[in-house]
Amino acid sequence: QVQLVESGGGLVQPGGSLRLSCASSGIIFNIYTMYWYRQAPGEQRDLVAVITDGGTTNYADSVKGRFTISRDNPQNTVVLQMNNLKVEDTAVYYCSARWFKYTYWGQGTQVTVSA
Repeated sequence: QVQLVESGGGLVQPGGSLRLSCASSGIIFNIYTMYWYRQAPGEQRDLVAVITDGGTTNYADSVKGRFTISRDNPQNTVVLQMNNLKVEDTAVYYCSARWFKYTYWGQGTQVTVSA
């Protein structure tokens, strides 16, 4: 059974930092491209960051220079380091794993940025 479990969300003030983690099981983690998406209330789910099996990364323009995605293959974990958070970063953040036709999602973790 495949599981992706996000953790690390919470409430933070503008300018603060959070570190999201996504622990995976049931997949051969090192062959999967890993993604972080987010969805704000009433909005569509948007791509935030991606890291390929080879370690290539890409980011949404809105988070470039503030967020960093990384992966730890031995620990089957992908991390999203979020710095200089803004109110508009408030959303539920989802981890996703994709390999060819196989796509899996986590349940999400809430990030709230508020003064």
